[in-house]
Amino acid sequence: MPSGGGYSIKASRNHVWSYDFVHCRTEDGKVFQTLNILDEPSRECLAIRVKRKLNSGDVIDALSDMFIMRGVPAYIRSDNGPEFVAQAVQDWIATVGAKTAYIEPGSPWENGYCESFNARFRDELLNGEVFYSLREAQILNEQWRKHYNTKRPHSALNYRPPAPEPSSRWTRGRACTNTQTGPLRWG
Repeated sequence: MPSGGGYSIKASRNHVWSYDFVHCRTEDGKVFQTLNILDEPSRECLAIRVKRKLNSGDVIDALSDMFIMRGVPAYIRSDNGPEFVAQAVQDWIATVGAKTAYIEPGSPWENGYCESFNARFRDELLNGEVFYSLREAQILNEQWRKHYNTKRPHSALNYRPPAPEPSSRWTRGRACTNTQTGPLRWG
């Protein structure tokens, strides 16, 4: 995949990630940013980082955490914002073995998964909440991310969530019968 955007990739989970910033304000008028990281094929929101000002070091920290937890994707798609094209970010991404996929300047539709997510994020959470502190914004953003991943239906996924919670059948200690030894307990 060339470094430009505009390519449709049918890929498996963790093959292509995209990331972008969204800006908002706390009740006192102070700006904060969110760094939203998505797995494109599954539509799962991997992380939402919330700070007053995010920079290239924060991008590397967030990606590093995700790479440790999820492995390294083949491609990372973003716009050409200074935090994403910073040499430190480019060098770090190359060092860990991923490739960048920058979209063409002024072409947000080339980062469609992230733009669609950001619109829903703004409509479903940011526009409906008054955040009284940065900490409250961090907590509510994480709660919404978990709901988005585990409960919220997605039309592109046949109205299933991207990362549904495990079946309660195995997590609530219900019995499973083994005909030779009797009931087994899970959990």
